[in-house]
Amino acid sequence: MSDSSSDVAHLMEVGFGFWPAKVLLTAVELEVFTKLSDRSMTGEELGRALALHPRGIWDFLDALVALGFLERDGDGVTARYSNTAATAQFLDKNLPSYIGGILEMCSHRLFRFWADLGEALQTGRPQNEVKHTGKSIFEALYANEAGLEQFMSAMRGISAPNFQALAEKFDFSKYRTLCDVGGATALLSTLVASRHPHLQCVSFDLPPVEPIARRWIAKASLSDRVQAVSGNFFEQPLPQADVITMGLILHDWNLEKKRHLIRLAYEALPPDGAFIAIENLIDDARRENAFGLMMSLNMLIEFGDAFDFTGADFWSWCQPAGFRRYEVLPLAGACSAAIAYK
Repeated sequence: MSDSSSDVAHLMEVGFGFWPAKVLLTAVELEVFTKLSDRSMTGEELGRALALHPRGIWDFLDALVALGFLERDGDGVTARYSNTAATAQFLDKNLPSYIGGILEMCSHRLFRFWADLGEALQTGRPQNEVKHTGKSIFEALYANEAGLEQFMSAMRGISAPNFQALAEKFDFSKYRTLCDVGGATALLSTLVASRHPHLQCVSFDLPPVEPIARRWIAKASLSDRVQAVSGNFFEQPLPQADVITMGLILHDWNLEKKRHLIRLAYEALPPDGAFIAIENLIDDARRENAFGLMMSLNMLIEFGDAFDFTGADFWSWCQPAGFRRYEVLPLAGACSAAIAYK
């Protein structure tokens, strides 16, 4: 028999889940954690730095304390606020460990689009920019360099722990070359190249991304071993390499295009080469990875016919392409690497 009080508490916690989400997202958007950095401030000082109206200052900051995102020394108006260890490390824009880009995107874009989840479920149509402007997500994001840079930053934030885990967990010793397809800022290539000095890497993405990738590669001092190459994977073959990776790429597309990309990966690999798809892989029974399932709903909102998938789904698409075996390598959090070998 269930505990009715805990049942009700869980229902309310999830039902009101947008409250704490928007408190955190707004704090990131206003740069609360960046303003605090490694110092403490009173509510009045921080409110002034953030241009906040006095009515909301203490409710907002104390909510962040209660949610575990700020520390507070003292009580009342003289209390001083500071970052927690986690927000200091991951949500200060001045640090290379900043992962707030994806949260900025959640606040600027996804929070509003998810309000139309019901319509997406009833129509099967996307609920993002295309609904309001007629432009697809990629048309909107690639329209100007500032928007593209923000999107690239968001992708770095959500991908960094998983790419780092892949660099540490996968045995790259038998391979010499890697091509990361949809490489964005070349994060996967630079992380893998940093850990495995014998590898030569290519980060492959659309032409507007190439100069952004080159800047990040130079910043990592890896221009001698990581190359940015531009192209369109729906119009040309992929660069040949011993390992082909796709980080959060396959889930952007419908089944026909997923199969196309898998065929391209197979054709670009030598015998014994490896194709690695890094995704929030849904468990085969579709009971446990709630984040992966909600990411698939996010693909519905963003694209309509795009979706996330299980490891079994992935293998069912790889076999007809010619791959001979596959495995799943857990990475960070809800993310895994689905690996098919030629």
